[in-house]
Amino acid sequence: MTIGKLTRVPLRKVWNHEALDFTTWLEENTDVLNEVLELNLVSVEREKSAGDFSVDLVGEDDAGNTVIIENQLERSDHDHLGKVLTYLAALDAKAAVWIVAQPRPEHVKAIAWLNEATSTPFYLVQVEAVRIGDSPPAPLLTRIVGPSEEARAAGAARKEMSERHEIRYRFWTRLLEAAKAKTKLHAGISPGAYNWIGTGSGVRGLNLNYAVRQHETQVELYIDRGDADENTATFEHFLSRQPQIEAEFGASLEWQRLDGKRACRIRHQVEAGGWRDEARWADVIDASIDAMIRLEKALRGPLKELRASAGANG
Repeated sequence: MTIGKLTRVPLRKVWNHEALDFTTWLEENTDVLNEVLELNLVSVEREKSAGDFSVDLVGEDDAGNTVIIENQLERSDHDHLGKVLTYLAALDAKAAVWIVAQPRPEHVKAIAWLNEATSTPFYLVQVEAVRIGDSPPAPLLTRIVGPSEEARAAGAARKEMSERHEIRYRFWTRLLEAAKAKTKLHAGISPGAYNWIGTGSGVRGLNLNYAVRQHETQVELYIDRGDADENTATFEHFLSRQPQIEAEFGASLEWQRLDGKRACRIRHQVEAGGWRDEARWADVIDASIDAMIRLEKALRGPLKELRASAGANG
């Protein structure tokens, strides 16, 4: 059995002119594109007006949705990406197809991002021309990027994370502003997007932190001096003074040695709510600030002993 060798043919030898040759050919052979995209374009027209611009091809799928197609028999560039987005908006299309000879990595990434960030399907397709032996050249279309359930799930997760960061930033902004009127403890701290903010206690590796989750908030002394044994010894220093610390604080605390982890923690959970409970933020913030002030005061004596011990040891 003789097996032929597949060779590539320069695109301009097959379609000399992008608009007159390739776009015309594609209009008459949309079945080739349908196979690659897994769409069913039932009507395709050339050079349809979109404001002051002209779209290479405009089609409809079998549900009547408008699909714009932009052709580029060159390496992908920013100008054509801008055209794709402009045409999509101008015609209120429901899907966009960008056919290029050579997709740049940054444009592959951009189209993938658009599939994650929007509900509109975007397709990036590479076009090549090939032949076997002396056969006539044939088109080879390859889908480089397209919509998928994974992309939509990733986009939804990214959107949720972005919203979560924005809400937490607003929460910390309000908490820090309210705290300034009551204590200087976190006065030098800026709001952030993460689930905790903290300040040093005056002892290396011991931080006084606020932490917030969806429906709960906490204040804590977080112990991480870089060494598990040293962290445990420091934790035991506070634990040996548990009765007077809790008496000073005015309530019981959670003493978390966190066995199997490097750090240790002493915390108090505020039951008023968390970042999801925006209608209750005023109460959550007041309760958290009050708990932090009481925790710092309760730990002041043991912290002073640690500082004195560190000074005595050189």
